[in-house]
Amino acid sequence: MEPPRCVVVDTPAFHQEDTGDRFRGLYDSDIVIRSGEDGFMHRFWLLVVCLVLTLGSVAGWAQAREKIIIDTDIGDDVDDAFALALAVKSPEFEILGVSTAFGDTEARARITDRFLGEVGKPEIPVLAGRPTSTKNPMSQRKYGEVGHFTNNQRADAVDFMLDQIRRYPEKITLIAIGPLMNVGAAIDRDAATFRKLKRVVIMGGSVRKGYGDYGYNEHMPPMPEWNITNDVTSAQKLFTSGVPLFVMPLDSTQLKLDEVKRAFLFTRGTKVTDQLTILYHMWAQETPTLFDPMAVAFALKPELCPVTPLHILVDEKGSTREGPGTPNAEVCLQSNPEDFFQFYLRRVAEK
Repeated sequence: MEPPRCVVVDTPAFHQEDTGDRFRGLYDSDIVIRSGEDGFMHRFWLLVVCLVLTLGSVAGWAQAREKIIIDTDIGDDVDDAFALALAVKSPEFEILGVSTAFGDTEARARITDRFLGEVGKPEIPVLAGRPTSTKNPMSQRKYGEVGHFTNNQRADAVDFMLDQIRRYPEKITLIAIGPLMNVGAAIDRDAATFRKLKRVVIMGGSVRKGYGDYGYNEHMPPMPEWNITNDVTSAQKLFTSGVPLFVMPLDSTQLKLDEVKRAFLFTRGTKVTDQLTILYHMWAQETPTLFDPMAVAFALKPELCPVTPLHILVDEKGSTREGPGTPNAEVCLQSNPEDFFQFYLRRVAEK
């Protein structure tokens, strides 16, 4: 998506149906004005009008950008980095901040600092949530220990989240792609303010399919999913919070970035794809599953993951079960991997 342009077409013969080479490349959002053949002053005033229309349209376009906060456990599995890459490559978003959750949250924040700095977005605030105890190895830890983008002064992640909601009530989408520690803490600290989010989009849960069920192999039953099981209590608070909730579970997010797609992405030579290449090799496994990017993609293009209203109960083991009752979440139960990757690869790889 690009901001609108105003184009003065110097021909009296231009019509909407004209598909000649002269008019190819105009965007759907462009403002097209025919100048006719009425002389210099006529064209001058058309250009003035064009400038005014363009400035007004650009202001409206900028105002329409969706305000988002991303809450992530970047640094373990590499899909968080791929999700962040999609967000920074999407002009539809105004990224208010990125908060880190689970384990060594400061190390995760340093990884995020460097990534944003390397891709030309050092102005985006990075907040560290409360650290938790975990034995989970952080494969990309060293990425955050070099470079010149580390910020040693951070606001509290939960305070930041609530402050932004108070500043922009009903306008912020929270995209949570890690365990839900910061979300649960925000609800505990000020549930009324938390409910003023526009919506929450999460990658989490397993409703009708479990790990390893790709739709073409044997069925794998639903099972507790990582982001839910690592803080069941916070997940329960979120599902009963009353905030508009959109859930991308295992059912729709087991999207394999195969060798052909990796070769395409990692040879683009852009700031973003170069950082993904580094983080992928630090991850030191072969085929990433892009669970988390679907949550970001849904916030951009909801048609990529059509949702169904369901009542979801989070049990004490972290299972996310369908049950009777008023729906408390919109859940994507199936996605089309080809459509997803067509969108994702084009967007992230563009120069």
